Amino acid sequence: MAKNTLPKTPTKSADEECKQECSSCATASSCSSAKKGPAGLPPKADMDVRHVIMVLSGKGGVGKSTVSVNLAYALSSHGRKVGLLDLDMHGPNIPKMLGIEQHKLAMMDNKIEPVHVTGKLSVISMAFLIQDPSTPIIWRGPMKMAAIQQFLTEVNWGPLDYLVVDLPPGTGDEALTIAQLAPNVRGAVIVTTPQDVATLDARKSAKFIEKLGLPVIGVIENMSGMLCPHCGEEIDLFGKGGGRKVAEEMSVPFLGAIPIDIEMRKAGDEGRPFIIRRGDSPTWKSVDAVMEALIKVVEE
Repeated sequence: MAKNTLPKTPTKSADEECKQECSSCATASSCSSAKKGPAGLPPKADMDVRHVIMVLSGKGGVGKSTVSVNLAYALSSHGRKVGLLDLDMHGPNIPKMLGIEQHKLAMMDNKIEPVHVTGKLSVISMAFLIQDPSTPIIWRGPMKMAAIQQFLTEVNWGPLDYLVVDLPPGTGDEALTIAQLAPNVRGAVIVTTPQDVATLDARKSAKFIEKLGLPVIGVIENMSGMLCPHCGEEIDLFGKGGGRKVAEEMSVPFLGAIPIDIEMRKAGDEGRPFIIRRGDSPTWKSVDAVMEALIKVVEE
């Protein structure tokens, strides 16, 4: 019986190994795999988009989907044509947070029609393909890659200024696939909470993006303190300043901090993005400032 051993850490990337193997192969010029590009991947998706923004977090539960929804809505409110792609396939919450979870996808002219939230904002999510929202998606990597390729190439997105991609926690298949297949990837936004257990994983996400040769657009610190709903005093529930520290260590922009607020939680449950509430609450001002900073960094 073979011994159980841990896989060795590769000394070369999959892309480098593939290129080396193809260059020494006599049939490379006629091989379909060789034409697919690095590591046998399909070519970049043929879509009309100016900027693809990946929204990443090192761990779950830090508010990444909340940031994705509010960012996409803020961009569309600035007159940009925006697509929001929910790639958290095992926990697709974007439709719930936008109040469109009852919609189903339809075909039009052999293309998948996204769900149109407004005239400027369209959404695709696995949640639209599941009959029962409690049904789990039990897929390995190749099936995820095939689905991502479909969402990029077989959806009638139309011309987009931005495609905001909400990714699952970590640095696995979904993040790697979108980075390799999507055209015009502008970079990634890293979402973290202030405490050390979250910022440790945020650093991994930032280094992952750097290894792919992409820029980190910036770091957002979510759940940065809590505003007491009774007295308005700020309580450092999870601490404060961890996101700024990560940004400074990695020499990337710090886009701002968003406190915990019960109204933010209600907005997600009610399917109404917090950014559209337009109020004078400190939390709304924080969210608006973060989104404005992010748009400024991306467009400059």
